[in-house]
Amino acid sequence: MKKINSALISVYHKDGLEPIIEAFKKNNVTIYSTGGTQEFIEKLGVKVERVEDLTSYPSILDGRVKTLHPKVFGGILARREEDHLGQLAEYDIPEIDCVIVDLYPFEETVKSTNDENTIIEKIDIGGISLIRAAGKNYKDVVVVPSVEDYAYFVECMEEHQGATTLAQRKELARRSFKVSSNYDVAIFNYFDEESDDITFKQSIHQSQQLRYGENPHQQGIYFGELNNMFEKSGDKELSYNNLVDVDAAVNLMAEFKDDAPTFAVLKHTNPCGVATRPTILEAWKGALAGDPVSAFGGILISNTTVDLATAEEINKIFYEVLIAPDFTAEARELLSKKKKRILLKINEWHTHKKSFKSLLNGVIMQDTDMKSAEKLTFETKTDKAPTEAQIKDLKFANKCVKHLKSNTIVLARDGQLLGMGCGQTSRVDACRQAIAKAQNFGFDLEGSVMASDAFFPFPDCVEIASEAGIKAVVQPGGSIKDQLSIDECNKRGVSMVFTGTRHFKH
Repeated sequence: MKKINSALISVYHKDGLEPIIEAFKKNNVTIYSTGGTQEFIEKLGVKVERVEDLTSYPSILDGRVKTLHPKVFGGILARREEDHLGQLAEYDIPEIDCVIVDLYPFEETVKSTNDENTIIEKIDIGGISLIRAAGKNYKDVVVVPSVEDYAYFVECMEEHQGATTLAQRKELARRSFKVSSNYDVAIFNYFDEESDDITFKQSIHQSQQLRYGENPHQQGIYFGELNNMFEKSGDKELSYNNLVDVDAAVNLMAEFKDDAPTFAVLKHTNPCGVATRPTILEAWKGALAGDPVSAFGGILISNTTVDLATAEEINKIFYEVLIAPDFTAEARELLSKKKKRILLKINEWHTHKKSFKSLLNGVIMQDTDMKSAEKLTFETKTDKAPTEAQIKDLKFANKCVKHLKSNTIVLARDGQLLGMGCGQTSRVDACRQAIAKAQNFGFDLEGSVMASDAFFPFPDCVEIASEAGIKAVVQPGGSIKDQLSIDECNKRGVSMVFTGTRHFKH
């Protein structure tokens, strides 16, 4: 057990600090501070020893140098042993038993401005050094490295009348190095954005224990700040599989967020129903018609507000999660009655510029596929050019095919996904699956269009599609046998366009 007799406090966030100051006052703790923190404490009527008086140096260089001094760091880093304590006495350095620091908000600053000078000034030097020093010497010094740790520290002091246990100090030291490592990674990533030096560094502050992973025998943890993206309603917690599906749903609907009302149904990350219509109710009905069987227990997402009429129709089926930019009050009230269903209101559409996953004994990382159908050049390769209506449908189909597991084929008409084949080991199988699904749910494919995520190595898909009634095809091109598919289209009066961009998705 170590009693706290002295503390150094230098924080950015003052909220929540008052209970600590009251506890220090109660336990006669000597407080060292500087700048705004010193003023805040003094306004509470508590005496403060100025760091400037301890070091005999004022705060200099616009506050860049305040605590960087042997009389500060000596008092923190000294082991409470005869040799070190003797050196403290020789140089008139006081012991510092507690360090409370809350760093400059670097990440928040990067998000709020592009001004480089402002960002650079939010790189904390003294604070991060104090945290590391106190964390290193946790056997004798307690460190409070973040505003998020204020409450825990107060609990520790109250439990032991102004003292801390070794276990508590080690836990706070662990938190301190978590803070410092997160901070360092954030700064590195800011400087690394335009570098040719390829390095993988990620650091996420928040974590959440999930019920389990993909299966009950697997542990699952989510690292991230979901509340920044969504406002959640419903008692049920999002599962590992829910989160994977929600991510897929948001990435898909980001393609349509500026379009007319669009609804999508996803199952196991694959969109099985998508429709764009004049109203969101019509869009929901069109999406559901795409695969009413797979919609059971699926993930639903809209690009616009869900109203009561739409909610009444959605409420007729069982779904896991419903996502939308907003819900009318009446719709929310209705949908919230079934507690095992989750509503997510989208606060922000966010897509990571980089995507990565662990494999073998490392990690692979790539640029996220951000190429939208609206930005692609649709180059006609056949004698017959697609009509304006077909081009519109080809773009719709290409948005959908980008978010399906490969090999994949999408069939669409009038802003509606009619059938899809995905995750197949051959493109022919994907084509046949898409046609079979569409016909199974009663769609007449005459006049529809087809999108492929990758090139056709042979003309067989064109043959099969044409016989089913498909009249226009979009594909990236790039096969040494592209001409075979083009010739087959010309022979059958089918239009074909190339985008030059493959959307392969493992």
